[in-house]
Amino acid sequence: MRPIVIATAFAAVFAAPALAEGDAAAGEKAFRQCQSCHVVVNDAGETLAGKKAKTGPNLYGVAGRAAGSVEGFKYSKGMKAANEAGLVWDEASFSAYVQDPTGYLREFLGDDKARGSMSFKLRKEKDAADLYAFLSGL
Repeated sequence: MRPIVIATAFAAVFAAPALAEGDAAAGEKAFRQCQSCHVVVNDAGETLAGKKAKTGPNLYGVAGRAAGSVEGFKYSKGMKAANEAGLVWDEASFSAYVQDPTGYLREFLGDDKARGSMSFKLRKEKDAADLYAFLSGL
């Protein structure tokens, strides 16, 4: 093989986004706990998961997205502050957040009074990883 081909292949592997660690099929089941507040609707307007819930923001494209950035959604002061502080939903931050939303925001912001609007908590770390895998694959 030519050196340029090898270098290009090597660069492509390391430039590709990391795949989520969880099980997407299990994450689809875990999403059932989220659908009373959240929906996943793509840019074409197709509902990919959930119902017509509007309590929480649309989770389409959440993987790699800046926190608190869905247009038209009214976020808590804590989530707005997290957005301004540069929080991006990668697997680690998303998983930690869905297991303890207010606790995560307080730690991330270094503010013991920070609060988010999400009160639901996923109990298992595996469910959080599975949910991220499901959402990142849509």
